[in-house]
Amino acid sequence: MANRFILNETSYLGPGSISVIPDEVAARGFKKAFVVTDKSLMQFKVATKVLKVLDDAKIAYAVFDDVKPNPTIENVQSGVAAFKAAGADFIISIGGGSAMDTGKAVGIIINNPEHADVRSLEGAVQTKNKCVPTIAVPTTAGTAAEVTINYVITDVEKKRKFVCVDPHDIPVVAIIDSEMMSSMPKGLTASTGMDALTHAIEGYICKGAWEMSDMFELKAIEVISRSLRSAVAGEAKGREDMALGQYLAGMAFSNVGLGIVHSMAHPLGAFYDTPHGVANAIILPTVMAYNAPCTGDKFKYIAEAMGVCTKNMSQDEYREAAVQAVRKLSEDVGIPAKLSDVGVKKEDLDFLSESAFADVCTGGNPRETSVEEIKKLYESML
Repeated sequence: MANRFILNETSYLGPGSISVIPDEVAARGFKKAFVVTDKSLMQFKVATKVLKVLDDAKIAYAVFDDVKPNPTIENVQSGVAAFKAAGADFIISIGGGSAMDTGKAVGIIINNPEHADVRSLEGAVQTKNKCVPTIAVPTTAGTAAEVTINYVITDVEKKRKFVCVDPHDIPVVAIIDSEMMSSMPKGLTASTGMDALTHAIEGYICKGAWEMSDMFELKAIEVISRSLRSAVAGEAKGREDMALGQYLAGMAFSNVGLGIVHSMAHPLGAFYDTPHGVANAIILPTVMAYNAPCTGDKFKYIAEAMGVCTKNMSQDEYREAAVQAVRKLSEDVGIPAKLSDVGVKKEDLDFLSESAFADVCTGGNPRETSVEEIKKLYESML
């Protein structure tokens, strides 16, 4: 069996690294950028940091700032039309997962017009052509969309999210500049950080995990668990470490898959507009405990990466220790404890459970599951 591993062509990590964008633009012969971002990042002068770099280098650009949280099919279609009108030849995505995912979908459809129906991109679709060349500049430390081959779109009509998995969508250049993340409020820092931890843990225990991915995921768990609290407190070193930790997690999970934490979180975002990181954080400890019997000794190493001494612990004890370490971190950074705290209603659980079971991430879960078992998990978290 061949284990595939796909990463960016080039990545830059470190404070101030957006300064290299003109060098990459010149080296690749790009002429005009289509900048994908959202209005809040423009309003609060975050995206404009990149625009200044472009202005100073006299690089032409057009701005599409109509990205929505949990981007929709209609959002992507608007982006495609705007790209065509702009006369651009490359994309710069600035933002969190929503901007990155919108940019990926737009870039894929522009170069693969047979997929103008956005729904046709769901799942592991074999598109013919690489997306429009993209430079990705994350402003949150969580999704790692700048290094993944995945993106998520919301189907408002059907009240569901769908995951698209396509090696052709990966940005050619990733700029992980922690200074672009410095304006994140505490709540967003916490939720995106817990999203990153979920990526690392699910990627580490999923069916597709192997030795190389394990290396990245364990290091990501270590970096995230030691730095998220300080990042939420606004400390520069914590933010810089979180920028690295989320990227490490993304490098691996993009190549090996996730599990039912994400399957169960996706419908909450589509149905209630629950922030993805918050949904993941609430669900993660419960699903870890559910999956524990199918994870061998991996929870021992998760616990140790999170600072727990497992010496003389039994298997049951270190598994419980890993779950509790995740719960404590989530509590410390202010994540709600129950699904009812974010508006989840018992009468919606049948729909949520069916949606979660059908999600593409379910296939990677280490434990076989069912609609009925997923519903029980939801119920236990109300």
